[in-house]
Amino acid sequence: MFDKIEVNGSGAHPLYKWLRSEKSGLLGSAIKWNFAKFLVGRDGQVIERYAPTVQPSDLATDIEAALAVTG
Repeated sequence: MFDKIEVNGSGAHPLYKWLRSEKSGLLGSAIKWNFAKFLVGRDGQVIERYAPTVQPSDLATDIEAALAVTG
């Protein structure tokens, strides 16, 4: 995605509507700040949602575990 899009509300992009419906954050389903992260498995299911304060490098273990899942 290269254009600015809405991530909350009635004008939210369908991808973010789905991501938010699959995994709520600490303060509900809305994305409160930029850099919220979602880990999606090979099967297309949302595995986890991470707060904006979580550093990408901190996701390595979860990403490796998701990649190790077969099927």
